[in-house]
Amino acid sequence: MKISHIEHIGIAVKSLEEAIPYYEKVLGLKCYNVEEVADQKVKTAFFKVGEVKIELLESTDPEGPIGKFIEKKGQGIHHLAFAVDGVDEALTEVEANGVALIDKKARKGAEGLNIGFLHPKSTLGVLTELCCE
Repeated sequence: MKISHIEHIGIAVKSLEEAIPYYEKVLGLKCYNVEEVADQKVKTAFFKVGEVKIELLESTDPEGPIGKFIEKKGQGIHHLAFAVDGVDEALTEVEANGVALIDKKARKGAEGLNIGFLHPKSTLGVLTELCCE
């Protein structure tokens, strides 16, 4: 597996309506995309900082992954996403190295990316996402 760069940092928020103005007015960033990923029960907003994106994640269902995360841990950094050449191949490689997977194969995520998550129990407590176009 070859990681080319940090694709994005995912941040769980209670409300995009409240969070977007902070990133735009206080930090001077521009939200360039808002979309809902229905099967993940989340609405996302994206900002670019150099080559790295910030992905804000608002739950559309309290029982969804982001809703449960916020209930348990509050708002804050949810995951770190790395760009790889191929998600399925990378998942196979990390699993062979003893890493527990949340996703056994790639699925579609925000911005049309192919994504797969590694379990934080195997990644030193950091929910890790592998993604590619």
